[in-house]
Amino acid sequence: MPVKVKIEPRDSCISDMVCVSICGEVFQINDDDGKSEIVPQFRVSPDNNAEGEVPDDLKDCVQEAADSCPVNIIIVEEA
Repeated sequence: MPVKVKIEPRDSCISDMVCVSICGEVFQINDDDGKSEIVPQFRVSPDNNAEGEVPDDLKDCVQEAADSCPVNIIIVEEA
């Protein structure tokens, strides 16, 4: 079952790259603003870099990134 992931509010990202180092398959740093975003492959919309849906095999990776985020802005929900 897919998992929904959000970076909310994305403006609160402090760019420490913990999510990228833990789960680089799903998260990357935006070149323009230096904040975390969902990789294009998993975005629910091309215009929304803060919301995605990932396959079940990445659930643990995404959850670990959420648990490790120092500003607690990564939200993981069952799809």
